[in-house]
Amino acid sequence: MAKEPGDDEMVIRNVEFLGGMAERHGWRPESSLPEVAFAGRSNVGKSSLLNSLVRRKSFARVSKTPGRTREINFFRINNDFVLVDLPGYGYARVSKEKKSEWRPMIESYLRRTTQLRGIVLLLDIRREPSDDDRAMLDFLAEMEIPTIVALTKKDKLSKVAAAGQAALISRALSLASEQVIPFSSQTGEGRLELLEAITELVQAVPEADPQ
Repeated sequence: MAKEPGDDEMVIRNVEFLGGMAERHGWRPESSLPEVAFAGRSNVGKSSLLNSLVRRKSFARVSKTPGRTREINFFRINNDFVLVDLPGYGYARVSKEKKSEWRPMIESYLRRTTQLRGIVLLLDIRREPSDDDRAMLDFLAEMEIPTIVALTKKDKLSKVAAAGQAALISRALSLASEQVIPFSSQTGEGRLELLEAITELVQAVPEADPQ
């Protein structure tokens, strides 16, 4: 049953950085806690969203140079779940060599982790989804990973324009309306809705391994 905004589960009381995985099949924290990962293009505003979500200004660094995150970073939240910050993808100025390093690392994490409950995929509400965005959604669908789409930078548009863009993106990507959450790091709009969706992912009982 969905939690109502304001429940204790919705309050970020404790955030602990566990470490970063810098290469494919590299170190990662041992944990039995559920994991929720965040992914998106390098310039989509992921650091700002994460800072707003946990209400910690320095939780995720807001870089002036998109694409600088090199590792998969793990954070324990309230000792209830692990938030996983995946490197940004698709930034034009990142070299092909770096892209070839990061993609296998992200795919390896998504394929190998047994604790992953879902992905929050960030898209810029002002832009049409890119080929990289579509490829990521296709990959997540192939892996049958529950996905929430957070549409960032909602404050850059009027209320009417934002609603129109959200509907357009949902149709273009064949997404259910409950999968899509417009979000503003500046105003905090969408924060409680996103926390509620994350809480539902964390509390969902994983399907049994068919083996």
